[in-house]
Amino acid sequence: MSNVQIAPGKKIYFLSDFHLGAPNHAASLEREKIIVSFLDEIKSDAAEIFLVGDMFDFWYEYRQVVPKGFVRLLGKLAELSDAGIPLHFFVGNHDMWMRDYFQKELNIPVYFEPIELERNGKKVLIGHGDGLGPGDHGYKRLKKIFRNPVCKWLFGALPPVVGMGLANYLSRRSRAQTGSAEEVFLGEDREWLIIYCKEVLEKKKIDFFIFGHRHLPIDFRLGNNSRYINLGDWIRYYTYAVFDGEDIKLLSYKGNEEKIIRN
Repeated sequence: MSNVQIAPGKKIYFLSDFHLGAPNHAASLEREKIIVSFLDEIKSDAAEIFLVGDMFDFWYEYRQVVPKGFVRLLGKLAELSDAGIPLHFFVGNHDMWMRDYFQKELNIPVYFEPIELERNGKKVLIGHGDGLGPGDHGYKRLKKIFRNPVCKWLFGALPPVVGMGLANYLSRRSRAQTGSAEEVFLGEDREWLIIYCKEVLEKKKIDFFIFGHRHLPIDFRLGNNSRYINLGDWIRYYTYAVFDGEDIKLLSYKGNEEKIIRN
């Protein structure tokens, strides 16, 4: 884990959970335009951009086919990458079936597990956040099945119109089941990602844990100058984190800072 120094005046941005494609084309397109506007605004001072999962509500790459749509976002990512800004993408539970499209077409590395890195002497652990911490054994078993190469191949054998239709149905059902539960902070002893962070801190020093998945923007001090930051989403909160070389701030592009959980 080599230490990288960012240039003076530059910043590192983190954002996640766009869920483009949901709940319908019109709402998704409106949200996509807002995200593209944000990316355009940060282009001048971005040293790096981390996209921390669930960019799409569903994504599956067939060998010769990728999902229809999202051209504004993909075009903006290509522009940023071509401008020399390093971008990083972490697969989420809704877009885990990536192949090599991002790597080959956009020059964006794709990560399937959390990673540790160091920037300006600060140690950062980044991941989408699904399947970490205690409990949720049903999802963890399901994740192993979905990640299995045979299961990926079997899904790919379905015609795209069938596979995408099935996936979109399951995605809508998943959102309906979670509902407003994602909007409630469960408390330090019940937030599974906070529990996970504390377990990691027993073994090593991490300055910042940065996750998505939770859909609730959280900036939580863990002690020993360590913090857990959940990036929220771009559905209700439009929240993102920014590292200026010394500290990370969790902000809202739409002025929803009062909705961020802080301690």
